[in-house]
Amino acid sequence: MNLASLNNLSEIFSNTATMPALFLGHGSPMNAIEENEFTSGFREVAKSLPTPNAILCVSAHWFTHGTKVTAMEMPPTIHDFGGFPQALYEVEYPAKGSPELAVETKKILEPTLVELDEKWGLDHGAWSVIKHLYPQANIPVIQLSIDYTKPPSYHYELAQKLNSLRQKGILIIGSGNIIHNLRLADFANMHKDNYGYDWAIEAHATINKYLTEGNYQPLIEYEKQAKAIQFAIPTPEHYLPLIYTLGLQQKKENIQLFNDKLVGGSLSMTSLKIS
Repeated sequence: MNLASLNNLSEIFSNTATMPALFLGHGSPMNAIEENEFTSGFREVAKSLPTPNAILCVSAHWFTHGTKVTAMEMPPTIHDFGGFPQALYEVEYPAKGSPELAVETKKILEPTLVELDEKWGLDHGAWSVIKHLYPQANIPVIQLSIDYTKPPSYHYELAQKLNSLRQKGILIIGSGNIIHNLRLADFANMHKDNYGYDWAIEAHATINKYLTEGNYQPLIEYEKQAKAIQFAIPTPEHYLPLIYTLGLQQKKENIQLFNDKLVGGSLSMTSLKIS
């Protein structure tokens, strides 16, 4: 890629009012093709958003050594899952990429080394939810990977550097699940309404309290918290996209929770909008 040939982002995306930021609990890949209250929630929140110039997504499913950003013109749709109906593998989300936004993201995050990546594309953490927000795939999308070698505080601080993109009409989305213990999931009761184990109910209440109070330090230091939260977050990849979204919040901005339910005993679909 010839970086010198790419225009400055300010020449491509005009200044805008500050775009909201989202964290989306993406849940099962089947949410991409099913109609349920959660996919309806994604569509409803989209109605409250200004039309973005582009989207930057931090997905739980791009967990890398180092930080990367997709920089191709046309990112492929990645079907990074197994054992689902054929109809799910046939879904394509043909949104364009934005090499210009990728280069600007790389610059903004300096001195952190960010690799411009032309191999990844859009994984299901991105396309399975973005397709409900923008079904026409008419908004360019790039992904920023999560460096698994770094602590949550690093990701929170890295996200703060991305805030200037919100003034260029860039919608930044974290996509994961706050409570995500797949090993303990009760798959036989996935459609039971707001169903959680006792520890999941406790973790859900505690985390929501921290979110609504704006008390983010315990969330950044989640590994030091009570046993219920340890059960809720046994591995960090689905949780860290939340930390990116929280890092974007500016003074006087509020958090609005939606899709705020437990699923299958050990998962949550809780999503939030910062504006």
